[in-house]
Amino acid sequence: MSTFNFTSNDVNRNQVAQSYYTVTGDILESDIGNDHNVATDGLTIGLPLITSGNLGMTVFFRNTGADANNKLVMSPKDSNKILGGITLAGSVVDASGVLGKDFINTKATSKTGDWCELRAVTLTEWYIVGSQGIWASEA
Repeated sequence: MSTFNFTSNDVNRNQVAQSYYTVTGDILESDIGNDHNVATDGLTIGLPLITSGNLGMTVFFRNTGADANNKLVMSPKDSNKILGGITLAGSVVDASGVLGKDFINTKATSKTGDWCELRAVTLTEWYIVGSQGIWASEA
């Protein structure tokens, strides 16, 4: 089970460690538990493969780029999928639930601070825990 990585041992001032991405790449095992910030357009961030050793891990993504400037793509491994839905202006956007399909913060509608949190709940499934912004599932 994963835990958050804190930058302080002071229980009154716990700060979650931050990861920043400027190139496409995968989340490292050592960065599980960090907040993942993306300010560069067009990056694809690979989710860790879900294993029995990291089942229950949570990943938190934040779009830190300028409004309408950043397309952020979260990409599960081919044997994993993203499930769940996001309420958007009275409608629901569902993740495809198809193995290996990406979940995307759309560029034209992106806002600084859009976020999405995913949790590994089975050996093949990431579930959407919460979000802000407009997201879409890869077709």
